[in-house]
Amino acid sequence: MGTSPFFNTPPQVEVGNLAILHLKRDNMLAINLKATADEGYVEGAVTNTRFGSFPHSTLIGLEWGSQVRASKVDTGTRGRKSKKMPAKKTKLQCAEESSEGRKGNYSASTPVEAGSGFIHILQPTPETWTASLDHRTQVVYPSDYSYILQRLRVKPGSTIIEAGAGSGSFTHAAARAVFSGHTTYTLSESQPNPEMRPGKVYSFEFHAPRVETLQQEVVQHGLDKVVHLTHRDVCADGFLLQDSSSPKAQAIFLDLPAPWIALQHLTRRQASTPLDAMSSVHLCSFSPCIEQVMATVSQLRKSGWTEIEMVEVNNHRIDVRREQVGYRNEGLRGANASAATVEECVARLKEVEQKLGAAIKKLQGKQERLEKLRKQAAERKLYKEGNLVHRTEPEVKTHTSYLVFAVLPRDWSEADEERTAGRWHANNNICGEKDEQ
Repeated sequence: MGTSPFFNTPPQVEVGNLAILHLKRDNMLAINLKATADEGYVEGAVTNTRFGSFPHSTLIGLEWGSQVRASKVDTGTRGRKSKKMPAKKTKLQCAEESSEGRKGNYSASTPVEAGSGFIHILQPTPETWTASLDHRTQVVYPSDYSYILQRLRVKPGSTIIEAGAGSGSFTHAAARAVFSGHTTYTLSESQPNPEMRPGKVYSFEFHAPRVETLQQEVVQHGLDKVVHLTHRDVCADGFLLQDSSSPKAQAIFLDLPAPWIALQHLTRRQASTPLDAMSSVHLCSFSPCIEQVMATVSQLRKSGWTEIEMVEVNNHRIDVRREQVGYRNEGLRGANASAATVEECVARLKEVEQKLGAAIKKLQGKQERLEKLRKQAAERKLYKEGNLVHRTEPEVKTHTSYLVFAVLPRDWSEADEERTAGRWHANNNICGEKDEQ
């Protein structure tokens, strides 16, 4: 497969692309667009949602972010037997038709737009992919992993270890963060400039079914040259690769039930360490319980980690809109059709009193009044009228957990100190000679 759609998305929707269907707020669906027709629909490959049916032929060729209307689909024409008895077919004809059906070689008819229902088609990103997950495990949401990657100082060319891949939400975000732009991946791991090296995500997961599902998704999404997935219990077997080589990681993310047990393998005291010996290592532990945090922090202190800090991320979405109040907004969508001023209230009371009198025939009916208000609203700039109001959403869709951060400095021996001191004194002597001259 070529470049991953998570790294480089074409400007228009193409056949075979991974696409995200935005059904409504916080409800998205991931699909792979197909050009061949399915056996059940004469319109070709179709995705059915609560907002209607959407043949893939109506999605291919659009620009990302386009609104797509639902279509009427025919589910019973293909394969339906005729009322009249057909002529008896030979075994060869039956075999050919069966082969064509298995291959999906059907001609799709032109879809007919339905009267209602629509969606938006979005390009795949780690954020939209996370929103479309079926939650095989608790998901690390963008509000958390964006802050985590920033605190871990992950950049293009970095190497990160992830323990507890789960549904793959953090895996996709980390792959995008470490991707250095090199699609050939032939550069040496010993490049002098770290940003010139291809970034790597070494992901570990102990649950075999989740590993199998995530591995398929990694290959389908074109991330297999950035993400290296391993089925292993890291608490017992550590973080070395299958050939016993070191990943030389500069960042660690632990989403484990007992992260303090895995810390015994994240040390520089071992002969074979998964950490990068030439740089400091940044760690983040993702734990939902404060007891887990206490045990993790205690083990971090014993293992020589520094700058230990706990953070909790609480985000709230604020809905900002304009509130339209007044009888002039009666019948408009989202408007509050109540009196905005005392004058409007008195005018409406006079109108009601007139209806009780003899002049009721001369007054406009309610439907006529609403129609007149709609025509007037078409000439008004409603987006500038009304008061700006905001409301915080009552529930936040996120995985509330505690984030423990720590840093393990690189080893610093007496030889390193002497070598650095020699360079420092040499530079000072050179600067002193220049000043004397």
